[in-house]
Amino acid sequence: MNERSRTGIDAEAAALYATWFRALADPTRVQLLHLLAAEGRPMNVGEIVERSPVGQSTVSHHLKILSEVRFVLPERRGTSTAYAVNRTCLTVFPAAVRAILGDDRPAAEEGADGAK
Repeated sequence: MNERSRTGIDAEAAALYATWFRALADPTRVQLLHLLAAEGRPMNVGEIVERSPVGQSTVSHHLKILSEVRFVLPERRGTSTAYAVNRTCLTVFPAAVRAILGDDRPAAEEGADGAK
């Protein structure tokens, strides 16, 4: 019996999902991700700092972590970098949560309110 058939999620997927949840385990990162999603466009660090209660080095640190797990995508613009939400996460992350909870059905199979 392989690891996937025993647990439903193989070790590689479990490790990946754990890195995603670790990245979201900090309230500042959640707020930064929300800011970028709500803005709907790439923002540079200066713009993010202006709208955030933390300083530039803290924002940069958290953006680096969010970039490492691909929740945000950096885009070089001359000497600065703009960050945008990776919209693929809107489909991939919820699917990962469903897999973790043992519901591997596509979201379209659920009702509009998320009920099964």
